[in-house]
Amino acid sequence: MHALSIPTWIIHISSVIEWIAAIWLIWTYGEIKGDRSWWALSFAMLPALISAMCACTWHFFDNPEALDWIVTLQAAMTVVGNVTLCAAAWWIWRSAQSDTSTTTRTIKSKSTTDAS
Repeated sequence: MHALSIPTWIIHISSVIEWIAAIWLIWTYGEIKGDRSWWALSFAMLPALISAMCACTWHFFDNPEALDWIVTLQAAMTVVGNVTLCAAAWWIWRSAQSDTSTTTRTIKSKSTTDAS
């Protein structure tokens, strides 16, 4: 465990804790808002969390060659996480676009009804 300094460990561990908190907060926001696209974002964050945990695990055991597969898993989870986060961001954007067009149609139909 001596591969990293104490301040570096603090940063690594606090980053993992922050990521877990962010997942939970985004999930809660999705529940409050009633928008499933935010739930998708919280799920999309899980591969990046796995990647971070792989890095911490590898460093915890002093970077042994026997655990080189963890480095490969970390890289793979980083790629998967980037793709899932991109897809989730697109879904949130798409959801916001459809909400905006629905609101615009509702406002237009109300103004047409009021003018009659």
